[in-house]
Amino acid sequence: MPSRLNPYINFDGDARQAMEFYKEVFGGTLSLNTYGDFGGADAGDDDAAAAVADKIMHGMLETAGGFTLMGADNPPGRQHDPGNNISVSVSGEDAAELRGYWDRLSGGGTVSVPLVKQMWGDVFGMCTDRFGITWLVNISTPEG
Repeated sequence: MPSRLNPYINFDGDARQAMEFYKEVFGGTLSLNTYGDFGGADAGDDDAAAAVADKIMHGMLETAGGFTLMGADNPPGRQHDPGNNISVSVSGEDAAELRGYWDRLSGGGTVSVPLVKQMWGDVFGMCTDRFGITWLVNISTPEG
């Protein structure tokens, strides 16, 4: 799969409804994964875990027209900031290419999630570049 560049929208608890709406608008295939699916609801106390277990950790809409839109509910503890809730995602399988993008994007910026293997199996990092733009870099790891 070639690397792709697409918008990533953070929602304030209504990512499922928003992503389903965008599917109605654009068509395509929608996949939704919750915090509970990946064990992300296990951290902290039981009440907090239960509150986010069914919230969307990652959603992706892919259309026949070539559109890709990703979105998620804000992670626990992160404030929703309308107007500043869109980032740019770069993803694919070419680790050297994507690490190069990461190095250049994060250089002179701020790393909020280091580029390391994550609980879902891919290598992922999040940074804000020197111009204040948030970037998500995901290197897919082949299964099996």
